[in-house]
Amino acid sequence: MAKTEISTLGEFGLIRHLTKDMTTNQPSTKKGIGDDAAVLNFGTKRTLITTDLLLEGVHFNLEYVPLKHLGYKAAVVNFSDIYAMNATPTQITVSLGISKRFSVEDLEELYSGIRLACERYNVDLVGGDTSASMTGLTISITCLGTAAAKDIVYRNGAKPNDLICVTGNLGTAYMGLQLLERERIVMQANENATPAFEGREYLLERQLKPEARHDIIAKLREAGIKPTAMMDISDGLSSELMHICTQSNVGCCVFEDKLPIDYQAAALAEEMNLNIVTCALNGGEDYELLFTCSLNDYEKLIPIEDVYLIGHITKPEHGINLIGRNGEEISLKAQGWNAFKK
Repeated sequence: MAKTEISTLGEFGLIRHLTKDMTTNQPSTKKGIGDDAAVLNFGTKRTLITTDLLLEGVHFNLEYVPLKHLGYKAAVVNFSDIYAMNATPTQITVSLGISKRFSVEDLEELYSGIRLACERYNVDLVGGDTSASMTGLTISITCLGTAAAKDIVYRNGAKPNDLICVTGNLGTAYMGLQLLERERIVMQANENATPAFEGREYLLERQLKPEARHDIIAKLREAGIKPTAMMDISDGLSSELMHICTQSNVGCCVFEDKLPIDYQAAALAEEMNLNIVTCALNGGEDYELLFTCSLNDYEKLIPIEDVYLIGHITKPEHGINLIGRNGEEISLKAQGWNAFKK
C-alpha cells in the first residue's frame, strides 16, 4: 500500500484529516478543534485553551535566535491566539524537550524570556514538563484564557458587506527572517564579516520579538465594536482570509493598495528582488489581528490608530480575491508557511 506524504496535505489539511471523525462528548466543550483556541464552559465564563509546538530546525534556528527572545516569542504567540478570540490569557504550561548540548544556564535564559512575557501580559506560568530530546530543543506551550460567552469571537461569523481590517503592518516579520538568513549565509562564508543590520532593527524585532495585539482588543471594546470574525495572522494574510471565508461560508475582496506595508520591509524586499505584496500576503508570523466587523461600525472604527480597512466580505460565489492596483482581480491562494514542506 502506497504511503501518503504529509507534505501533500499541508499542516491544516493534516489536522482536518486526523480529526474529521472526532466528536465532542463533554457538555463543557463549547468549541473544539477548528479555531484559534478551544472554548470550555465551566460556569459564568468560558475557558479557552490553545497549544503551540516549536521544533528546533523547523520553527527556529538557534544560530541567530537568542534563547531569551525564543522564550518570549514562544509565550507571546500563544497569548495572541487567545486575544484573537477576544479573550484574555490567564495561565500557561511549558513543556520542553532538551538535548545534551543545553546547559542549565541556557534554560535559564530561555525561561527569562518566558517570564518577561508573562509579566508583561499578566499571565501565570502554572506547570509543564521536561524530557530528554534526541533532536535538539522542543518547546510546547499550552495557554488558557477566559471570556464571557457573549464576548467570544469565532472565525465563522463574517457576513456579506462586513468590513475587513488588519492591524499593524504585514510582511515585516518575514522580511526580518530573510535578513537573518541572508546574513547567516554571509557569516558562514566569512567569519570576519559584520552583519548588515543597521537601520533594519525594526524588521529584526518583528521576527525575533513579536507582540500580541491586546492593545487593539482594548481599543475595540472601548469603541463598542465587537468583530464578527477574527484571528491572528500567523501563517500569512491569504491563509487566514481563507480560514475566515471558508468557515463563514463567504467570499471577500481585499485591495492591494490598502495593505499596510512598512517602508523598511519594502526597501529590503526590493534589494532582495522579492515582491513585497507577496511577502505581505504569504509571509506569516506577523501576529497582527485580522478581523471583520459590521459596516455600521465604520464611523467608530476610523479613529482607532493602527487599524487598516483593506476590503470587504462578499457572497461565497464571488470567491476570495485580491484587487490589484490596476483593478485586476486575482484569486488568492493559501501559500503561507508550511512546516511539512521539504
